[in-house]
Amino acid sequence: MSLDLSSPALASASLVTLVALITYQGLAMAVGQARLRYGVRPPATTGPDGFERVLRAQQNTLEQLPVFLPALWLASLYADPRVAGITGMVWVGARIAYAVGYAQAPEKRAPGFALSFLASTLLLVLAAVGLIQALGA
Repeated sequence: MSLDLSSPALASASLVTLVALITYQGLAMAVGQARLRYGVRPPATTGPDGFERVLRAQQNTLEQLPVFLPALWLASLYADPRVAGITGMVWVGARIAYAVGYAQAPEKRAPGFALSFLASTLLLVLAAVGLIQALGA
């Protein structure tokens, strides 16, 4: 099997991966800004609630990336790259909404978290079904 580097599967998964990583970097930068704003010096990971919420949004996104990225790529390669790409962008948007909501108040994080969790789950299901079909072919 040869890989066509211009294939829609690779292009859409690559774009979503890049946007997800840029989003994560933005969240890491937000933690640095929150450290300055709240006077929390490294290596401390505790401080005022506002700082801890920004830190948790970044950490939770990091915790979700090991599920999201492989699921995105497998769904792109073995299922429908267009659906996987759209679902991946939904995940990114939901993670941004999660982080913005969490920075405002803990209860505002729930919609973004739920939507990103659903997007990851859909990618996992797409990947599993596509891979099972490929193995059965």
